[in-house]
Amino acid sequence: MAVADSKVLIIVQNWGIEETEMTRPLRDLRTAGADVTLAANTSEPIETVKHDRYPGETVEPDTTYDQVNADDYDLLVVPGGTCNADRLRVNDNAIALAKAFAQAGKPIAAICHGAWLLVNADLLKGKTLSSTRYIRADVENAGATYYDKEVLVDDANGWRLITSRKPDDLDAFVGAIKETLGE
Repeated sequence: MAVADSKVLIIVQNWGIEETEMTRPLRDLRTAGADVTLAANTSEPIETVKHDRYPGETVEPDTTYDQVNADDYDLLVVPGGTCNADRLRVNDNAIALAKAFAQAGKPIAAICHGAWLLVNADLLKGKTLSSTRYIRADVENAGATYYDKEVLVDDANGWRLITSRKPDDLDAFVGAIKETLGE
């Protein structure tokens, strides 16, 4: 498969997403030719933030994540943002999607606080990952091994996990996603 032949799903809440952690994968993968669907909790506009506190760009979602099926996509992206991830990780539909991707052996890419969803989906046991340092104890308590690295790719347990720490890591994060999709 090539990036241009891939279908990518990005899931977010409607507020509190770290702007570049959503917009960079969204736009970079679309520019590379991927068919990217941005799914939010509701059909309302997505209000991003910068550094968890300053207003960011507002983006229209393509659909809601209760209307999508993991079978229709090749890779799942979970952006961070403290408030986004905190709400996403307790949403039954988001948890079910993450589990469906992992059970199907499909890759999941999570940046910053995005790994919180994977903690609540009980997907991290035996995985090695990076995330924001603020949730290190959470990922370790979920059975993962944490490293403070720009990007980590782990293929344990039959599915690929791509993780990064923060917006400064986006070049490596998006690069690892593209490589996974066959660039």
